[in-house]
Parts: sequence; structure tokens; C-alpha cells
Amino acid sequence: MRLLSSAGFTFALILSAPAFAQDRAASSDDDVHTGEPIIVTAPYVRSLDILGNVSVLEGDELARDIRGQIGDSLTRQAGVSATSFTPGASRPVLRGFSGERVRVLTDGIGSIDVSNTSADHAVTVDPLTVERIEILRGPAVLLFGSQAIGGAVNLFDRRIPRKVPEDHVHIDAIGGYATAADDRNAGGSIDIALSPQVVAHFDGSWRKTGDVRSGGFVYAPALREELLHLAEHEAEEGHADEAAELTEQAGSRGKVANTGSETWTAAGGLSLINDGGQLGVSVSYYDSNYGVPSRPGTEHHHEEEEEGEEEEGHEHGEGPVTIGLTQWRADLRGEVEMGDGFFDKLRIRAGYADYEHTEFEGDEVGTVFTNQGVEGRIELAQNDRGGWRGASGVQYSHRDFNAIGAEAFVPRNLTDQFALFTLQEWQTGPLGIEAAARFESTSVRAPSLGIERDFDTFSGALGANYELAEGVKFGVSVARAVRAPSAEELFSNGPHIATQSFEVGDPDLKREASWGAEASFKLRTDGFNLSLAAYSNWFDDFIYANATGEEEDELPVFQYFQRDARVWGFEAEASARLAQVGGFNIVADATADMTRAKIKGGLDQHAPRIPPLRILGGLEAQGERIDARAEVEWTDDQTRIAPFETPTKGFTLVNASISWRPLPDSRNLTLSLAANNIFDVEARRHASFTKDYVPLAGRDIRLTARASF
Repeated sequence: MRLLSSAGFTFALILSAPAFAQDRAASSDDDVHTGEPIIVTAPYVRSLDILGNVSVLEGDELARDIRGQIGDSLTRQAGVSATSFTPGASRPVLRGFSGERVRVLTDGIGSIDVSNTSADHAVTVDPLTVERIEILRGPAVLLFGSQAIGGAVNLFDRRIPRKVPEDHVHIDAIGGYATAADDRNAGGSIDIALSPQVVAHFDGSWRKTGDVRSGGFVYAPALREELLHLAEHEAEEGHADEAAELTEQAGSRGKVANTGSETWTAAGGLSLINDGGQLGVSVSYYDSNYGVPSRPGTEHHHEEEEEGEEEEGHEHGEGPVTIGLTQWRADLRGEVEMGDGFFDKLRIRAGYADYEHTEFEGDEVGTVFTNQGVEGRIELAQNDRGGWRGASGVQYSHRDFNAIGAEAFVPRNLTDQFALFTLQEWQTGPLGIEAAARFESTSVRAPSLGIERDFDTFSGALGANYELAEGVKFGVSVARAVRAPSAEELFSNGPHIATQSFEVGDPDLKREASWGAEASFKLRTDGFNLSLAAYSNWFDDFIYANATGEEEDELPVFQYFQRDARVWGFEAEASARLAQVGGFNIVADATADMTRAKIKGGLDQHAPRIPPLRILGGLEAQGERIDARAEVEWTDDQTRIAPFETPTKGFTLVNASISWRPLPDSRNLTLSLAANNIFDVEARRHASFTKDYVPLAGRDIRLTARASF
């Protein structure tokens, strides 16, 4: 019996999931996947080599790189940096883009949190519960939304099971310890076949860290100089204790205060799976508490202003800033097989989330942020007809965001977006052509301000690749992307204690539009792989936030501006099998990426927080039971800076790891030992707002165990 009739199933649908990612199979190590390759994303689109590049992180490699936030888990990948605001809040930066230009997806739809609102807000996905991550770059990711112009990060878990466990029960577990922040973590899941067609899933995770330890000075040189200058001023004023405190701060090494965190998650799901398709639901809960470090010196300003504020009836809370965050989420995914006609499959994906986080100042509640949202898609995939295949669909999202408190920097706002999209591919011999299009209608309104802005946008991409010889491809693409400004860009106007800034939006912002071009070259042989990509984007009315040099409420003002801009860069990846020694394959690999961004419109200034040139090289011995790896990551100085931005000194990290699979003829259990930043150097990411006082971790010894049975 088929799962549901197509008509009945269509009636049951509201929204659906995206399906455009590289047709890349992952070998299964467990009975959930019945020993066959699976494709988590779109089985009807063979690749996205023409319109974009896809990186996949899973298995032992994912376990090795897992950190508390998804941004810090992906920084070894080509073209990826992270906001690294604090260990408890870090979002991916792709090709220099972040925030509203990078979508973080959970199985194809948004995380429905407020991580894109501000860099201090965490992404509500625990990497411990993720089995696969896909990083999509290039024009084709416009199919996930115009907000994905920089790229998209798609995370997959098993909360809605896709397969029936062959042995009725399947268990996954991961746990570890890391020294740099006294990081203790554990996660696990279980899939149970309740019947030949019904599978139940349960999972949970827990992570607790202390304050992270840096590899050198806590504060960057410019900030240390500022603190010493303040100390001199306090000494001249006769404040010896304050001067001594500031001098001690300037020389701080070791632990970065108020960077500890604790996060736990729980989830359950149920799927009905048969030859006619599948239908499943899940419910999950995310809870996190983490510290937000303060820029040193600001407390002296606050002390001076407190007396006046107390007279006006407002007091600043005393103590460090922390964030307590919760999210309830419900998800739906379904698929109907439609036979051999024009359409192959009907897919659905929908999610609803109720999110809240509180910014505490010591024990006092500062500001409460809430967000209720729904997002989903319906799409129809086409059967292959003489090399022509594709998919088309509709998408809808709704967001109701509010900030309540003395420092609510943005008013309550509602955003609704409706979209139509299509991707079509045609392959004939060595030539492949792809075309994508997306129409969006967006409404952004702030009831308390009496302002509503409506935007209709159209984006499109066209690309082609040509197979010059077996395993050798050259591709080019062009894209036109148009994005509506977000509510934060339009309506912000107030102090934000967690980011220690006064944020100012512009309700008159126009649509942001860009032309993009990309060229790629890919070489695949038995012993050597090479992938090169060069890209450029020309923006009309590029929206960006930057410091103005002014202060409001003793906080630096960051204002949203809109001017023309250009972004360009490259990514390169290569690997080569050098030799076979004693049962080990010796493999060398290298990754390099660079992004440049200039604000035009008569200014000719560098855009803020753009990562510098980075090169990573590794040597790996791959065996049946043991893998060993050593690598060096070099990051250049960043001196191409925006006004009021500070330069960032480059760094070199040396890392090593070894993995052991103790069970014979099985990859179901892996024990890994990794040493990161072996020489304990001081390192900072230029993409981070807090880079001058929140450095990266120093020497970090990590022990991880991963099991799948």
C-alpha cells in the first residue's frame, strides 16, 4: 500500500523542503543506511558543479572538528571563517559574507532563531546532534533564499528518520573532553523500528565549558595600549587603585573571563516509511547559557553615568553579561513518489519554532528577545527526460520578533516572505547547462513605528560547464541577486548591551542588488584532485553596518549604510596520494582562500570584518585501523580595514591528530586524540566583532569517542 495518495498527501501539505545540493552520496557505516550509499539532499539533481561549489563534512572528520557552535566547527573548510563573538555564539562567514547574506539551514529550512540579528546570538543547533553538514556557495544557493547570496550551511540530523534500521534498533553516540576550556560534552541518539514501516527517534546532547584559555595576551596590542593610557590618566587623577587595575588588565594572559557555557538539547521524532514515500514529524528543545565578555575599560564609563541614570529611575545591572536561551521547535518532512510521469517526487518540509533569550546584567534582566516563526516549502521534482531534469516550488516564511527591556535596540517587527523558485538542468554529452530563478515578495513592518516596507525581488542564475576530458571540467556562471533589507537593518535604534554598541538602522533603505560571476576548474584522477574557483560580485546599494566614530549612551555608534560595493576572491583545494607505506596511504592536501571587499560610492573604503588570505596544508597517513594527520594553518595580517576598525595580526597554527578504530573490519567505533594550536600562539579572527578582547583558544588537547551500532 502506498503511503498516501498523491492527491491526499498534497491536501495535507502546507510547506516544503529545499532539495538543491550536490548529488553526493555518503558511504554508510551503520545499519540505518542498510549498507548502501545515501543521498541526504536531492537525488534528482546530479550535481551543482555548474552553479556552485559544495563541501561536505561528516563522519570522523566532523567529529574531529566539532565545537560548541557551528561557525567554529567549519573554519577548516575552504572559504569559511566564523564570527567567533564568544565560544557560545559563533556563526559561519562564507566568502566574507555573514548575517543576512548567509543562511544556516536545518535539513533545508532556517534555524528560526535570531542568530542573524546580531553576532552575540547563538545558532540553535548543537553540532553534537548533526550527522552531516553541507556548505553551499555560488549562485545556485539563491534557491534557499536571497539571503543566501554568500552561501548556505545545511545541517542534517536524524530527528525525522529517513530509513528503517535493519536490526530494528540503531544507536549513535559521541563524547569528548578538551583542555583549553575544560570542555565536557556528550551526545547520543537511538532509532527504533516500531514496525516494518514506522521508526521512532530520540536524541539528546550536553556540553559544559569553563572560561577558554588564550595562547598569549587576552587583549590585542591597540587595546592594551588604550588600557595603559587610561591607567596613566587614572594615576594623574590620583586614582591609584583604578590605575593598578587597568595596568593589570592590559597584561592579562590565560583565561578569557566570562566565556563559559552550558548547553543541552532533547528531541524525539516519528516517521512512516514505505515504497510510496515517507512522512515524519519531530519535536526538539534547545537550552543554552553562555557568557558575553565585556570590552575592558567600558565599566569605567558606566560607573560615571550610573549616578545620573539612577536619578532618572534607571539603573545598570552590575556583573557580567550572560545570555540564557531556549527554543522549542516542531518539524515536518514528507515525500511522495509520483511514478514515471513528468514529475518524480513531491517533497514537503516545514518547521515552527518558539524562541526566547534573555540578556542578563549580573543577576538583573536586561533585555528579553522573543521570536516565533514558521518556514517551509513545497516542491516538485521532475523525472529525467533526455538529459533534462529539475525542480520547482514555493516557499513561505513568517517571523514575529520582539525585544523587551531598557536596551531593546529594535522594536517589535513582523516579516512575511513568499517565494517561487525553479532550477532546471540540461546535460548533453560533455556540456551541461543550468538555470535558476527566484521571485520573492517580502513585507517588513514595525507596528509601534507605523512603518511597513514591501519589496518584490527577482533573482536568477545561468551557468554552464564543459568536460574537457575525463575527470576535467571547466565551468562559468553569472547571477543576478536582489535582497530586501531586514528588520534590524531598517529599524534598529538603541543600545545593545551584549555587543556594547548603539545600533542605528535606516527605515529608508532600498533593495540590495548584485551581479555575480564565477569561474571554476575541477580535476579528478585516481591520485590527484584539484578544485579552483574565482568569484566576483558587483553590488548596487550594498547594506553594511560600520562604526561612525560617535558615541551614544557611552557606547560606540554602529550605523547601517547603503553604498555600491565590490567583493571578489578565490578558493583552491588540492589533494594528492604521494605513496603507500606499510599499509598506509600517504596523502597531502592544501586549501587556500582569500576575499577582498571595497565600499565604492565615492568612498573607496575597505568593507569591515573581511577575513584575510589563509593557507592550510596537511599530511595524512590513512590506514585500515589508524589515521594520523599533521597540518599547518597560516593566516595573513589583515591591514585592509574599514574606518574605526583595528588591524589584526596574522598567526600560524600547528595541529595534529590520530584516530584509531579498535574493532576489526568495522568503522563503528572511533577514538580520536587531537592537539590544536600546539605551540600555544595568540590568534584572532578578523571577522569577529570581539577579536580585540576574545582571542581564539590556546593549546587544546581534545579526546573524542564516536560510536555507531
